[in-house]
Amino acid sequence: MTPRLRLGFVTGTTPDKWARAWRDQRRGPLELVPVAEAEQERVLREGVVDMCLVRLPVDRDGLHLVELYDEVAVVVVPRDHFATAATEVSLDDLTDEQLVLPHRSGWTPDVEQLAWPEMGERDAVEVVASGAGIALLPMSVARLLHRKDVASRPVSDLPPTRVGLAWLVERDDGQTQAMVGVVRGRTARSSRG
Repeated sequence: MTPRLRLGFVTGTTPDKWARAWRDQRRGPLELVPVAEAEQERVLREGVVDMCLVRLPVDRDGLHLVELYDEVAVVVVPRDHFATAATEVSLDDLTDEQLVLPHRSGWTPDVEQLAWPEMGERDAVEVVASGAGIALLPMSVARLLHRKDVASRPVSDLPPTRVGLAWLVERDDGQTQAMVGVVRGRTARSSRG
């Protein structure tokens, strides 16, 4: 019996199309495991998952990685915020705002920031909806957590976030390579399938 492949995925990444291709190719049991971005490397290195859809950067020491796609950075604002009048904004447009969740780039507005408690993306969007501040998130996360009382706009001068598939070097077996083939678009009939 083929062992179950445990595929972790961070918030906003969508493993569905690859899971469907995996099932269609009858590759064996697949378990999808939601993973917090802050835990993505730990769960891989501790063997909680076999492979993981991760948001870069990650420490590549001991990991194989296939880069998959870029995600646009957006600002999430209350529905009545001035940014909703634009199709996109720049960081200069946001310099007077309260940033409720630290951004991976390290950027902060020019005004003194409140001491926000540590929170996840869902809680940050809830705080934004209250009108207390803004959040900078990958577009996929903003879409997943969308509410009627918030809006999002691309931020033109923030670099995109890169998503990839990572696994431990020592776990580079046939089952792992089959999933690599799936995310790269190889079919069961492909020469490496």
